[in-house]
Amino acid sequence: MLSLMLLRHAKSSWNDRKLDDFSRPLAPRGLKAAPRIGGYIKRRGLLPGLILCSTAQRTRETLGLILPYLDQDATIQLRHELYHSESANALVDNIRQQDKHFKTIMVIGHNPALQDLALSLIQTGAESDRQQLAAKFPTAALAVIRFNTSHWQEIGPTGHLERLVLPRLLDND
Repeated sequence: MLSLMLLRHAKSSWNDRKLDDFSRPLAPRGLKAAPRIGGYIKRRGLLPGLILCSTAQRTRETLGLILPYLDQDATIQLRHELYHSESANALVDNIRQQDKHFKTIMVIGHNPALQDLALSLIQTGAESDRQQLAAKFPTAALAVIRFNTSHWQEIGPTGHLERLVLPRLLDND
């Protein structure tokens, strides 16, 4: 059984209009939301063996804020192509290339590609979570999708949405 954790970067700031999209940092709301998701990951024992993270400033800051909550070392790969991915196909191809010894992979990325990826992989799960995800994949939200296979090359539209976690619905830590 494989698990894919999709984490949309936390809320970014638009305060400095001179910054290009790639360089935008997290907004105060994002600086609060990312540790909340990190705390949830720790409490639930969600342990990614591999983290694929976009190289954009806001995704790297999100990663930095959740790392203290991970109870095991994870291999981290900063991937510039995750910033430029405009389609679910590009993201799933990237995931399918990963080694089977990673049982749980986390991808920290951007919409719309991350939302499209989740929707393209999910076959089952709580209807309310699936509807929420179809309507919007909010910033700092975490989708956990399970696959009944042991090889990443075999993942497809057969996933089970185990949970969709929205930071605004979590208790303060």
